[in-house]
Amino acid sequence: MALNQLTLSLQFGKFDGAAEHRALLPRHKVAKWIRHALSTDAEITVRIVDAEEGRQLNRDFRKKDYATNVLTFDYTQEPMVTADLVLCAPVVAREAQEQNKTLEEHYAHLLVHGTLHAQGWDHETSAEDADEMESYETAIMEELGFADPYAK
Repeated sequence: MALNQLTLSLQFGKFDGAAEHRALLPRHKVAKWIRHALSTDAEITVRIVDAEEGRQLNRDFRKKDYATNVLTFDYTQEPMVTADLVLCAPVVAREAQEQNKTLEEHYAHLLVHGTLHAQGWDHETSAEDADEMESYETAIMEELGFADPYAK
């Protein structure tokens, strides 16, 4: 399978434990995970942030006053996808622990999830859409060598 072209900007905010997250997220891995979820060429910025920045962005753009795991800001879908994916490191770490996943595995899933959102996938529109998105995410994750992210 030919993968699509990706222009990737990878950014890390300043926060406690940032070095651990940076070490888990080398550019080549992040690019590989995102490219497997792309159906077209893309320019994507990935920013790993602390809880304060994550909460502020979620509050300002979604009117939800808490830090969430991943925020997708999609700007265009054609002729190429342009988007920002913002992942909140403390939330990702907490969820990985709660779900008995490695931090790398959870980051890979959330990057795939956010990339699908950037292409118009939505799991909040209906149960059918959620099932379809989850199935596609699972297939991508398995293709990447990870377990089903939704398995209990």
